[in-house]
Amino acid sequence: MSELGKKFRQHMVLRGFSDKTVESYEHAIVDLLRACPGRSPDQLSHDEIQSHVASLTTQRKLSWSTINVYVSAYRCFYHEVLKRPDAEFSLPPRGRAHIRPHILDRASVQKILDTLVNLKHRAVLAMIYGSGLRVGELCHLRPYHIESAPDRMMVRVEQGKGHKDRYTLLSHRALAELRAYWLQDRPKEWLFPRANGKGPMTSECASHIYKAACAKVGIPPERARGVHTLRHCFASHLMEDGVALSVIQRLLGHRALSTTSVYCHVSRAHLENVRSPADRLCGNK
Repeated sequence: MSELGKKFRQHMVLRGFSDKTVESYEHAIVDLLRACPGRSPDQLSHDEIQSHVASLTTQRKLSWSTINVYVSAYRCFYHEVLKRPDAEFSLPPRGRAHIRPHILDRASVQKILDTLVNLKHRAVLAMIYGSGLRVGELCHLRPYHIESAPDRMMVRVEQGKGHKDRYTLLSHRALAELRAYWLQDRPKEWLFPRANGKGPMTSECASHIYKAACAKVGIPPERARGVHTLRHCFASHLMEDGVALSVIQRLLGHRALSTTSVYCHVSRAHLENVRSPADRLCGNK
């Protein structure tokens, strides 16, 4: 696999894949080889690969999104690197699962932010929620990305998902947390560096901060989910406040409006103030 692995990695780098995508695709190939020990990936037949993909669903019960990553990796490797034609290698297309993001109410988010004593940790979660950042975007922030002038209050996100730059909101709550953290730590190259100062904070570290805070305030794992939940809360709470979907799309950095539309749901509190049109017919009060 060494030479093929190098060729595959080079192909992904030339296509501009993110480090996370490269890692995920390589993991998918390694997983395939574990299922077919002693074989090189170019020796595997279409039926063997398809059988492995089927086992991901029927036996290992992996999520829809995870299986899609595996399928995309195999298509990339066999079609684009090994140049296998459709007649020799073809995986059936898989539709997207329409899963509504898990959202925490505002009171829960408030508890999460208030429970943290560490100033750096408070700033990390306040930035993710207050600006709707992906965790990778948060980790790669630099001090000059924070534009805190009263007439700006923006965060510059450089080379986010899809290699796109964008601006998003800087909340006053997050700015206050950042200033307290800044006075204590004085970060230089990275806004949130690693503990040893070598490189930016990792996504795993940010996730640990979030999960520890949720556990401390008694939010169970099935409700807390991952740190990405705070980004979902940012979008959902803006939607509840009446912000236009197109504006939320730009703040989140979504390419398609359909991606943002998953937040088009209403909270239970909002439903309590809505009346069915049937209740407005003549004779109904």
